[in-house]
Amino acid sequence: MPKKKNDEYSGDLEKYQYLTFLLSGELFALEVLQVKEIIGYGMITPIPTMPSYVLGVINVRGDVLPILSLAKRFELEPSKKTIKTCIIMVSVKIEDELMDVGMVVDMVNQVYTILPENIEQTPMFGTMLRKDFIKQIAKVDKKFISVLNLEGIVSLQEITNEIGM
Repeated sequence: MPKKKNDEYSGDLEKYQYLTFLLSGELFALEVLQVKEIIGYGMITPIPTMPSYVLGVINVRGDVLPILSLAKRFELEPSKKTIKTCIIMVSVKIEDELMDVGMVVDMVNQVYTILPENIEQTPMFGTMLRKDFIKQIAKVDKKFISVLNLEGIVSLQEITNEIGM
């Protein structure tokens, strides 16, 4: 099957856009279509007996939403909170339902349009993250960026196993 030329993607470019962000000095990406909003880091209410990477919950316009520390989830050293620290709100499909979840990141970077020919499947080695956390690897400006798999990161089954339910 012949590859599309860049101008052939123009009608559906949004599905090729990725929000990049920094976490413990590393660059990661999410599909823009999964991102609901980006909010400033604020007051998080802790929830007892949750895994260490579940920081707690926040109130966003009347909705109580869980907040995860991606650094802790990835077993990275969390950075100090700064004015650039923020929460990326995403929609994740969990057990056939969409759930909104916030993920704390060090800093949002920028949005890239990354066409399919610049996306590779996750290699079987050479990445510091679990394979279920990474969906694909994107090539941008001679750099590799891990595109995250939200369903693997926000695994309800894994959370309930960790708290002994």
